[in-house]
Amino acid sequence: MPHSPASPSLTRAPPARKSVLWVDDEADLLESHRIFLRESGYDVEMASNADDAIELLRRRAFDVVLLDEQMPGKRGLEAYRELRELAPNVPVVMVTKSEEDATLTEAIGANVRDYLTKPINPRQVLAAVRRILDGPRIRQQAIARRFVERFRAIELERARPLNWRGWVERYAELMTWDVELAAAGETGLYESLRGLYPDMHREFAAYMATAYPAWLNDLEGDRPPLSVDVISEFLLPVLQRNGAAVFVVVDCLRLDQWLALEPLLAPLFDVEVTHHFAVLPTATPYSRNALFSGLFPGEIAARFPDWWGPGVREDETLNAHERELLEAQLAEAGHRGPVRYAKISTAADSDELDRRLNSAIASEGVSAFVFNFVDLLTHGRSESAILYEVARDEIALRQLTVQWFQRSALLGVLKEAARRKITVLLTSDHGSIHCQTPATVYAKRDATANLRYKFGEDVRAERPDQALMFPNADHLRLPHRGMGAHTLLATGDSFFVYPTKLREYQSRYRGSFLHGGVTPEEMILPVALLTPRR
Repeated sequence: MPHSPASPSLTRAPPARKSVLWVDDEADLLESHRIFLRESGYDVEMASNADDAIELLRRRAFDVVLLDEQMPGKRGLEAYRELRELAPNVPVVMVTKSEEDATLTEAIGANVRDYLTKPINPRQVLAAVRRILDGPRIRQQAIARRFVERFRAIELERARPLNWRGWVERYAELMTWDVELAAAGETGLYESLRGLYPDMHREFAAYMATAYPAWLNDLEGDRPPLSVDVISEFLLPVLQRNGAAVFVVVDCLRLDQWLALEPLLAPLFDVEVTHHFAVLPTATPYSRNALFSGLFPGEIAARFPDWWGPGVREDETLNAHERELLEAQLAEAGHRGPVRYAKISTAADSDELDRRLNSAIASEGVSAFVFNFVDLLTHGRSESAILYEVARDEIALRQLTVQWFQRSALLGVLKEAARRKITVLLTSDHGSIHCQTPATVYAKRDATANLRYKFGEDVRAERPDQALMFPNADHLRLPHRGMGAHTLLATGDSFFVYPTKLREYQSRYRGSFLHGGVTPEEMILPVALLTPRR
């Protein structure tokens, strides 16, 4: 029987009453407002001048301050500066009779949280106070209610078989909830959501075992966009329409990481998002080369034997010709414009890109960029105790991705493209999965060493439910590796270990973010069309 997560609960303790300090020289005339706030659940203290307000703040803490701007003696903005020194984190709402732009501009410049113009009614004041003090809690409760209602529906829908469109919709919805519940601090509901993932992984693997070979066997049939389709289906139309495009590939960017980044782009771009499936194995040598070439790995090996032929090591050398593969695909599609390409893997690469941003983005043709930071971060966790500590789980990995993005050369590229009104297509070559379960495999000496996929003669998993095995490379359009060579792809959160190195691999790789296998996290990826705002 599949595991069924417990239904989430919304039981909570009532919130403590919040306190309001209202500073106004006409405090006696505001008694009805004060009574209304108290009846609405807030404790209210009144002060008729700035000095009394400062004294009250010295004696106790308040959750919000309502501050009249035009009082005898110190102006509200003068008092505001003193308040900030005494209580730098308390939010302040400025209340004033003045409608002059200069007063509003000065208040905004001083970082006043809100601004009310007299005459005011009690409900206006309540709305401002509630927006500041209870807005996060109200939004959190709304998210929780929506999730609990939707959770029950998701549970009922689990028995319904999905096609590839259904899988995109289900995974995208779960990742949206993942991001929203984590941001809202809803730990209990988040754990209920995570309880759905084991069954999702099992069902997705069962679907892909037959669906993926069927897609590759009938490329004209009903199938999703794959890595090989991204440039032809999404980039070329932009290029043909506008004459110029920026193409960005963020290595190892998961859909949930993209959802955390997307709001940061709203001031610069109109954002349209669709999805593609990474080819298997979901590892850089295969999925990224397929993306740049428009070819499946077996076709790359046949067409470019010097780069991908027999005997070529499966390491960075397989990714040494991305620019040439991109140029070849574009030329075959009839594109005759310039092609620029840059791979950013180090701090020095980022600094160099920042220095030459203007020239790095061409006014015509394709300007392609590969950013490797997220991939380096996920791999680095396995080697660094510090990185492992700060990127413990999916939530922390998202937060680190956002922090990197906000100071990255990638953001510089996007800002420059927006400034010059050049459309951007942003995607990833594969995602990653947080691996916790060792899966014992048996293989001969010729087997590859990867932790989520293996090629080799007679390679097999001890437990068939932890991997998909394909005996024929043609079914996956992979390079031929000789008679008897099998392809083994990890499913769920498993990682491959040998019986003779079980303890060593468990201690080293448990908890790592890995890729190469068959999960929605690795395969279902965002394709974002970023159109500069006018």
